[in-house]
Amino acid sequence: MEIKLAKTAGFCMGVRRAVDIVLEIAQHETGHRIYTYGPLIHNPQTIELLRNRGITPVKSIEEIKDRKSAVLIIRAHGIAPAERKKIKDSGIKIIDATCPKVGYVQAIIKKHTALDYTVLIVGDKEHPEVDGLLGYTNGRGITLTTVDEVEKLPPLDKVCVVAQTTQSLDDYNKIVEKITARYPDTVVFNTICSSTEQRQAEIMAMAGKMDAIFIVGGKNSANTRRLADLAQKQLTPAFHIETAGELDNINISSYSRIGVSAGASTPNWIIDRVMDKIAEIQNRKFKSLFNLWLWAIKTDLYSAIGAGCLCLACMLLQKIPVDVSYPAVASLFVYAMHILNRLIGRKPSGFLGSFREETYLKHEKTYLLAAVLSISFALVLAARNGLLPFSVLFVISLAGILYNMKIFPTGWHVQSLKDLPGSKNIFMATAWGAVTAILPALNKDHTFNAGGAVAFVFTFGVVFIRSAMSDILEMQNDKLIGRETIPVLIGKSRTKTLLKIISLILLAILLISYPAGWTSSLSAILSICILYVWICFQLCDRRAGLSGAFMEGLLETSYIIVGFCVFLWFAL
Repeated sequence: MEIKLAKTAGFCMGVRRAVDIVLEIAQHETGHRIYTYGPLIHNPQTIELLRNRGITPVKSIEEIKDRKSAVLIIRAHGIAPAERKKIKDSGIKIIDATCPKVGYVQAIIKKHTALDYTVLIVGDKEHPEVDGLLGYTNGRGITLTTVDEVEKLPPLDKVCVVAQTTQSLDDYNKIVEKITARYPDTVVFNTICSSTEQRQAEIMAMAGKMDAIFIVGGKNSANTRRLADLAQKQLTPAFHIETAGELDNINISSYSRIGVSAGASTPNWIIDRVMDKIAEIQNRKFKSLFNLWLWAIKTDLYSAIGAGCLCLACMLLQKIPVDVSYPAVASLFVYAMHILNRLIGRKPSGFLGSFREETYLKHEKTYLLAAVLSISFALVLAARNGLLPFSVLFVISLAGILYNMKIFPTGWHVQSLKDLPGSKNIFMATAWGAVTAILPALNKDHTFNAGGAVAFVFTFGVVFIRSAMSDILEMQNDKLIGRETIPVLIGKSRTKTLLKIISLILLAILLISYPAGWTSSLSAILSICILYVWICFQLCDRRAGLSGAFMEGLLETSYIIVGFCVFLWFAL
């Protein structure tokens, strides 16, 4: 079985820029109503998410009543000069999110129209980009969609040809060939976006190697439909779907090699859901440890086991005799908190970004019962070890439960702890550090010392890196729904730099702590975990074409590597 995701799948530069502009305005222009001139992008699911953020698409400015407090976003497709003037004259504030590559085509048309050229625009007559481009021709523009339409053109003296930026390169070349044969002095510009060309070239190459191709994106997206058409021209079964739910109506079990690509307006969360759904259907044919691994990841049991591994390592670092009750407490606590934080305070937005959420919502009562039982059992185990461990675990658990709940007064910008920028990564790492490193040290026979500090810092660092790496993968999704994670706040590249610095600090601490007499010799072996984290920096990238569940599993395996290090230490 092989599932391959195209490297070019998802938002193109122009769409990403437009979405980022709108979300930036939504975050800072709190006193304005935000509108987009038409749907911002051709993806109904994303438009609904933006609507939940207070961003409303309108077909005309007549729909906007509060013009003095309104902000109108010109989408990536651009608009005609006459429309722009009408909006300015109305007094509505304009923010231009026109794709720079569309702006380049507009400039070509404007220049050649001034030189008395007739501009032929190759594209879809009903597409908003083409409609906007025609506005720059001063009535001297003609739209062409097919080769046959060239024969119907009138005699022309000076001809300039441009293309809709998402036009099929093959179709454009055929039409241009026909035009230049009829008008030899034609000036031709290849204005098809390089991203579109790369996307189309990749899908043609992929179609020749795969048994089936799935193109993900809005049915109203022209560039997405062209990708599906290109795949079909390669005589490969090709399916154009909008969401993962449509896979239920397609028999894909007979395909061993499946390629997935997506239109320029398709967000990552929809692509991820399709990838995970295909992998789930395909894996039903194979009863293996791999399926068990994926199941453990999706149910958060893998994280819980990882917490137990970290706790065991922290006890050995601090030279605390192994008591299995502490790793059990750590596992039960992490399992319960993961469930509760996925279900408490969740807004019904229709957004199923995580590969886990569908299962969680489907079996919500079962998961809630499991969480209550887990945290109750953890508290009982902690109480057996003394009042202090029980009290600390109770406080940490209460803080975890309150994290997603509204605890601040109505009207405050911050309604819950999760609304604090970057809080998720810091709170999560702190809670894990407390339950795996501090809790075992609170036993009456031990004290929290330098070894405990090393253990806490190690757990905090590993969990923080895993959490932030996961947020890098979910960065686009978090922006859409308004989560202010560290990657959203400081950017992807800066976050990666920060995580690499943290990993180097952790490595240095591990290597010096045993010679300094702070910890047991296990600290040196735990450096293997840091080396694995560096591997994850390279592997966990959307361009690798891996499913969301698989990449999350790779990240969480860093905890299991800690358990492997403990086993190796005992063996040596």
